[in-house]
Amino acid sequence: MAKEIENKALEIGEQIAEKQGVYVVDVSYTKTDDTYSLCYFIDKTGGVGIDECENFSKAVEELLDKEDFIENNYTLEVSSPGVDRKLKKDREFNYYLGREVDVKLYKAENGVKEFTGVLKDYKDKTAFIESDGQIMEIPLKQAVYIRLSFKF
Repeated sequence: MAKEIENKALEIGEQIAEKQGVYVVDVSYTKTDDTYSLCYFIDKTGGVGIDECENFSKAVEELLDKEDFIENNYTLEVSSPGVDRKLKKDREFNYYLGREVDVKLYKAENGVKEFTGVLKDYKDKTAFIESDGQIMEIPLKQAVYIRLSFKF
């Protein structure tokens, strides 16, 4: 049921995102204790701020209320993906192609367990990351995380 809600919510969110110049990175519908949450994670080149999140929230809330396909009461949340968010879904990897990512593996490959590189491609649950002039194939199940790299 949660997957169906997420898919429908994504479909609705993409309509709003296109008009507002943002991208829906992910949607999650979860239950914690007795509380349900529908969370949208949005992004755009240069990042999103509170204004983009607020505008998206207002617009998507209107469409969600109109469609009224979620039976339970829920809290709507809209956020940026955050600097330490692990990339999880195909759409995230495809959106962030060409961006620098930090990678941590469960087991070292060629003596390396953590590295930074550029996400060059993604297919079949495998990320192709260029680091030090070499393309490394990283199946997602072998990575503790792959996340966007941010320099502070």
